[in-house]
Amino acid sequence: MKRLVTYAAVLDDSENKPNEYTVTFPDIPGAITDGQGLSEALNNAEEVLGLMLFDQNPLPAATDIKDIQAQHSNATVSYITTDLEQAKKEVHVPLVKKNTTIPADLAREAEKQGINFSAVLTAALKERLGIKS
Repeated sequence: MKRLVTYAAVLDDSENKPNEYTVTFPDIPGAITDGQGLSEALNNAEEVLGLMLFDQNPLPAATDIKDIQAQHSNATVSYITTDLEQAKKEVHVPLVKKNTTIPADLAREAEKQGINFSAVLTAALKERLGIKS
């Protein structure tokens, strides 16, 4: 299921080489990218928007594009839409190693049955934390 969001982006080439754009999102602090030409800048903007918001809850309120255009009259202001579910799929979550202690009889029985300890611990933690994957 798609989870689409749309925010206004400011594409500014005033301080760059010709046709090189810096893209910022006034509603999303820290969301910045660039691109050589409008096509690349817009494509990169969609990607950075997804990466910045895929795990945010609640999402920032979107400012009306007219208000943003008034504040950035020398730049191009455009709506950018991205799918947060797709962005989430593209993010690689690093794994960490954790040592744990369990009763020896449980360990033996689990090993006999070929149980993956990491998978069981991950599933149990997700259940305990109320995380749906």
